[in-house]
Amino acid sequence: MKTSDLKFGIMEKGKRNLITDVAGVTVGHCTLSDGAIQTGVTAILPHQGDLFHERCPAAAHVINGFGKSAGLIQIQELGSIETPLILTNTLSVGDAFSACVKYMVKRNPTIGREECSVNPVILECNDGWLNDIQALSVKDEHVFKALQTAGEDFALGAVGAGRGMSCYNLKGGIGSASRVFERCGKTYTLGALVMTNFGSLIDLTVCGDRVGRRLTAEAEESKGSCIMVIATDAPLSSRQLLRVTHRAQSGLARTGAVTEAGSGEVVVAFTTANRLKNDEPLWQKEVLNENLLEPVFRAATECVEEAIIRSMLEAETVTGFAGHTRTALKELI
Repeated sequence: MKTSDLKFGIMEKGKRNLITDVAGVTVGHCTLSDGAIQTGVTAILPHQGDLFHERCPAAAHVINGFGKSAGLIQIQELGSIETPLILTNTLSVGDAFSACVKYMVKRNPTIGREECSVNPVILECNDGWLNDIQALSVKDEHVFKALQTAGEDFALGAVGAGRGMSCYNLKGGIGSASRVFERCGKTYTLGALVMTNFGSLIDLTVCGDRVGRRLTAEAEESKGSCIMVIATDAPLSSRQLLRVTHRAQSGLARTGAVTEAGSGEVVVAFTTANRLKNDEPLWQKEVLNENLLEPVFRAATECVEEAIIRSMLEAETVTGFAGHTRTALKELI
């Protein structure tokens, strides 16, 4: 298998093949790499305006709930997001939550006083194999750096929150992909960003090729997690976005995942169209006809599949806590 020969799906890719091909979306990292400390933060900003007062329609879907993410129940209840999405390691969820609150209050001093409180969205995986997770290394300044450096171009692989992650018992991390499609005479984009920390090597499948069976003869323990964030500029309702989140599991399964009992697979999807403004008493927004969603579903499946494999192909081998090492997929192929 050569990486240049890989063909994921049949749809047209976006300009960068990143989630940031959705206009307005930016991504930033802060990577911590020092001996036993192999962790970090990845921030996703849905748009560059006032998120608290111009919220994005959103949905959240828990495929398997062995996880500690924050903010999901309000997304499920209200169908919107009002903060950046912060990705980090499991035991740093509280610190990232506090930092996100400070970030939002600085921009909206009325939060919790004249206006309601804020709902930070913090998504996590356990990087304790490569990272000394008990050290609680992620601080406010690391979250702020990820937010401040967010842009349209960003690195993939063993960076940011993905620094200490393992995927199919190889090196995992941050991956992304995008697709474009037409509906009603307009061109739309859908992109995905994933944080991969799951799987048994024997199950690894790349573009339908069961390569894992050539790399190992035995199944290893496969518990772990995968965070999947989907963004689009197509005008979808929160209910339609929930339907999109369900298709992420198809992309996950294409790579060989079987979703073990001890894994946490979480999907969040949002649209940058139809911003929900606090001062509008009535929200009258356009949404795509239900019968026109087929390319949206296919795009979600293809993007998640490719993003997972890219998280591995773009990563380098990392040695961290207790001398543990995860080998990069690109070194094996």
